Amino acid sequence: MASTGRDINFDMGRVEGYRNFCNKIWNAARYVLMNSEGEDCGQLGNDEVELTIADRWILSRLQQTTATTGKSIDSYRLDHAARAIYEFTWNEYCDWYLELSKTILNSDDSSEAAKRGTRQTLVQVLEQLLRLAHPITPFITEEIWQRAAPLAGVSGETISLKPYPVIDASRIDEQAVAEMEWVMQFILGIRKIKGEMNIAPGKMVPVLLANTSAKDRMHVVDHRPYLDFLARTESIEILSTDDEAPESATALVGEMQVLIPMAGLIDVKAERQRLQKEIDKLTADQERTQKKL
Repeated sequence: MASTGRDINFDMGRVEGYRNFCNKIWNAARYVLMNSEGEDCGQLGNDEVELTIADRWILSRLQQTTATTGKSIDSYRLDHAARAIYEFTWNEYCDWYLELSKTILNSDDSSEAAKRGTRQTLVQVLEQLLRLAHPITPFITEEIWQRAAPLAGVSGETISLKPYPVIDASRIDEQAVAEMEWVMQFILGIRKIKGEMNIAPGKMVPVLLANTSAKDRMHVVDHRPYLDFLARTESIEILSTDDEAPESATALVGEMQVLIPMAGLIDVKAERQRLQKEIDKLTADQERTQKKL
């Protein structure tokens, strides 16, 4: 955490936070090993491997994280290196990619080549991530690497003797990154609406889309499995410019409006009371601030 000219007080809360980070890596590794050990992960290179948009996205983000980490270490900014590894591991690999991979691995509609590609990506990214984090968290990374490395087609006696990862520019895929950003914003928009309206996260909801572009409509078709699985969409209907949307809660994905009709989903009287309390609270805050000024 330390940067130039900054003193860091020892804080047990921060120790607990990074213990949670180690738990996050451990649980992620358990999921990867559970889905990969005894399975074909494409490490022999004999069978067809198909990479999904999520696979290409996480591989691209891994290269960018590797570049940031290497550059930070070279310039003695160990705080920046640690932050890059932390954010990639927690926010992208664990919170997003592991969930996205379930869409492929648990679906009867996925081809064997796609499942093989997802398993290969799971173990390859985990193996490289362990090497990135090894100088900072040496013991847990060594323990996991001993089981994960063979699945990724990597041999060796110890992670400590493996080279530190370097960027592979051929794995950077800007299109995959842009498309996955759209998917994540769509899913986060629906989750935000559910949170604000006190709708159960697992409840299936109908979704209407307004002000869509040709690219938006293409993304809906291409990435529908991810949207249905992670956003819990019951149906997705695209409104034309002449259609009038019903009373709905709204989120934005770029220029596109994501609408969830409220009829039947919420108690209108209770929602009005909640909003009135919020209005009263904000009005009181405003008056109190005016008096101070």
